[in-house]
Amino acid sequence: MTRNARIVSHGSVACVAAALSAAVTLTAVNFTAPSLAQTPAPQPGPFLVQPLADLPGREVRMILLDRPPASASAPHHHPGHHTFGYIVEGTYEIGINGQKTRTLKAGETFYEKPGDIHSVSHNPSPDKGLKIVVFMVADAKNPSTVTP
Repeated sequence: MTRNARIVSHGSVACVAAALSAAVTLTAVNFTAPSLAQTPAPQPGPFLVQPLADLPGREVRMILLDRPPASASAPHHHPGHHTFGYIVEGTYEIGINGQKTRTLKAGETFYEKPGDIHSVSHNPSPDKGLKIVVFMVADAKNPSTVTP
């Protein structure tokens, strides 16, 4: 990789980070009161869908997950999608393909390759919300998330 390519790559990352920061800042925060039982996580929609002209049938999807305290998702997968996540705020427990659950904090990232089963997706905090920016290089014909 040439020096100029690295500069462009770093510049692109900085632009994406600035856009994500603005999106998070402008998004309304909805928290619900915690309960003793886990609260099911709401189903989000993308705030950006961009077809990729040089990759027919592929598109980028960006989603802001805003999870209330003690919420969790059922096991699921993202069919045909490369899925990247950035923890904006809170603590996130993630398990992929039944492997050991990891705990991620604000500023950390994760990746799920096509075909991975997202077996654990949980906000363990009883009183703090969780925000994750999800970036998918998606198969345009498939939904973002499918539960078995």
